[in-house]
Amino acid sequence: MTYHIITIGCQMNKSDSERIAACLEDMGYRESENRNQADLVVLTTCGVRQSAEDRIYGLVPKIKKENKDVKILLTGCLSERKDVIKRLKEKIDIWLPVNQISNLKQVLIDSGFKNSEIEACDYLKIKPKYTSKFSAFVPIGNGCDNFCAYCVVPYARGREVYRDVEEILNEVESLIKKGYKEIILIAQNVNSYYSEITNYKLQITNKSQILNSKYLRFFDLLKLVNSIPGDFWVRFASSHPKDMSDDLILAILECEKVCKHIHLPAQSGDNGVLKSMNRKYKIEHYLDLIRKIKDNTKSKLPVALTTDIIVGFPGETEEQFGNTIKLFEKVKYDMAYIARYSPRYGTAAEKIKDNVGADEKKRREGELMKVLRKTALKNNQKYSGRTVKVLAEGKNKKGILFGKTETNKTVKFWGDKNFVGKFVSVNITAVEDFSLSGDLQK
Repeated sequence: MTYHIITIGCQMNKSDSERIAACLEDMGYRESENRNQADLVVLTTCGVRQSAEDRIYGLVPKIKKENKDVKILLTGCLSERKDVIKRLKEKIDIWLPVNQISNLKQVLIDSGFKNSEIEACDYLKIKPKYTSKFSAFVPIGNGCDNFCAYCVVPYARGREVYRDVEEILNEVESLIKKGYKEIILIAQNVNSYYSEITNYKLQITNKSQILNSKYLRFFDLLKLVNSIPGDFWVRFASSHPKDMSDDLILAILECEKVCKHIHLPAQSGDNGVLKSMNRKYKIEHYLDLIRKIKDNTKSKLPVALTTDIIVGFPGETEEQFGNTIKLFEKVKYDMAYIARYSPRYGTAAEKIKDNVGADEKKRREGELMKVLRKTALKNNQKYSGRTVKVLAEGKNKKGILFGKTETNKTVKFWGDKNFVGKFVSVNITAVEDFSLSGDLQK
């Protein structure tokens, strides 16, 4: 039997799909590149934005029309939504809550699918089928305890659970030995990570500080991963401002393998809106974190700062939106992922009247983009004439190679496809607001 997986949404969803693929292949399934030829199509869904949800409503009927005999399994954020189930119940064959992925075998058996010898196990212990040969997602936890008013994740994934530090280090060490160049530590809230201190290799400088504590924290984990021998980068996502400590900021800046890019979702620049969102911090605290990051940057090229923003949250006034504009002007972001608010089923915000119109949300998004493009371009101009280290990720349709710097800047350059998956040096000759271009240095 064959399977095909379609992933919609965040890095955690991609990691979910890698674990599902591994489970299916352990059960004897083979991957099909063509969904129209697969016996089973898995949809790993995202319910954070309305656009991602709408894509599923259009995709499911299309798959059934193209392949009448296919069975569809839906997992991810939409798998337990009663309204989604009601709308798609005639077209989805298997509903798999994301926190039940470890029970995939039994679910398939109960649904009349092929039996196998694979045993159910802890989700975070499932060995994934990595989709890349040089960049790997390494989940360090699952679930969320924050309950932001607009977010479905705590309901879809449950409360926070974290992997033992030994498991994480063993997975990273194995990947580095296989030649991986980029390790991306992921969780819904990576910087709330903790692990009980048991037996593991202490290879970091503040050993005594760890031994005097019952738990190892995320900044400790970063230092441990950084100490693993090899030529590789470490990235992480996503962070919550309430858990961004001074120790973590210093670890990011001091660990040479940790990429100098911090994604710190603000969601709004106004305290009133943040309170309504249940974000558990004030904008003054957020700006203080930004100040500490910038003050501690010794490099001529500062740490790249990116964020998430929601415009048009229920009750957001023009004055409150203006505070988000001011936030953009103060921080001078390199990139921002701006979402127009849409009600999410089952969240606290769903009960609040969505009183900001669609056209107004679009206008506010456009206003923020104007500021973002200016600051991003000004930030990128600092790269002009410099030679930077780039991890080549692929080749576009025009035959141009592209990759990322450690500050998460997209770089385009001409070169042979054999460079994909390797570190290269590129001299930057042209800059745009959201990308750089240059010449490969041999």
